[in-house]
Amino acid sequence: MSAYRWTWLDEFCLWYPPGWLILLNRHWQHYHADPDGWNGLEYFLFLLPGGFYLAVLIRWLRLGCRLPRQHLTEFDPNYQQAFRDEVLSAIAQRYFRAQLHQSEHLPQTGPLIIAMNHAGMCFPWDFLNLAYLLGQERNWQVHPLAEVSLFEHPWVIWWLPVGWSQVLGGVQAKPEDFEAAVAHQTILLYAPEGLRGPQKGWLQRYQLQTFHPSFVQLSDRYQIPILPVICQGSEFLHPWTLNIQPLANLFQLPFLPVSLLMLAFLLFPSMGVWAMRSRLQYSIQPPEPPESLPKNRTNAYRRAQNLREKLQNQLLSCKETGKISSDPKSKVKLF
Repeated sequence: MSAYRWTWLDEFCLWYPPGWLILLNRHWQHYHADPDGWNGLEYFLFLLPGGFYLAVLIRWLRLGCRLPRQHLTEFDPNYQQAFRDEVLSAIAQRYFRAQLHQSEHLPQTGPLIIAMNHAGMCFPWDFLNLAYLLGQERNWQVHPLAEVSLFEHPWVIWWLPVGWSQVLGGVQAKPEDFEAAVAHQTILLYAPEGLRGPQKGWLQRYQLQTFHPSFVQLSDRYQIPILPVICQGSEFLHPWTLNIQPLANLFQLPFLPVSLLMLAFLLFPSMGVWAMRSRLQYSIQPPEPPESLPKNRTNAYRRAQNLREKLQNQLLSCKETGKISSDPKSKVKLF
């Protein structure tokens, strides 16, 4: 099949927030037959205030009053590369202006557990941009570990093609899936804060939450290095937010951000995959080798919080100076 060609419509969608959903779905449909997917009239309605609700109704009636069916669930490295080169490159370079710093610390090959701070209270563009940069730098196939709702929640099923996250290499944040991905010697992108990262909201945007020790335990068990990464700018993907967790639980969401932007979201729900423009900068720290001796959960927890504390200090230092530090004395040491 011929490569996807960027057109004036894609350019328009890149700079008009309700159009991002069109961009992602059009690219998918270029490579995959998707009779349950969105069509031209429904795409047009995304662009109008309140039009998304009518588009969902039309699509639901067109499908015989049912949810879209799942056709594909297996990771497709060819599609990951096509998406990276044909869509994500424009988003990362021109919109988020993503940059990789201290890339000399990147190993030449995997496997790796890449541990990064996480914020933004929105679609995980901080992860996707890092995956793009690592693909450009090393041509790696990167597998982000993502919250289960990104795969299964009804809102996501209506926004994106069913199976989109899995085909692109996403791994569900379930213990068995996490361990299976590590055991298969993948390059796994992981947020040690878990949901506590995006849940913390704007007031705690620079405060790293408790790191779950599972990644340290899996690193030791399968003898895979940990690569710490510091991300700056993700806090501005959805700024000035507060998390209303009781409402989030009511809608079975991992978090429910409340901000002035949510007024626009109510009019244009297709903006659910959009984020504010920010300059995303990633600082690669020296990889940390696994320990060969068996360790208990207490030691793993202690080592995980040690990493959290040192990444926290680095993040605050970057915030104060406005620069990514390249001082060897400031680089993170896990153990």
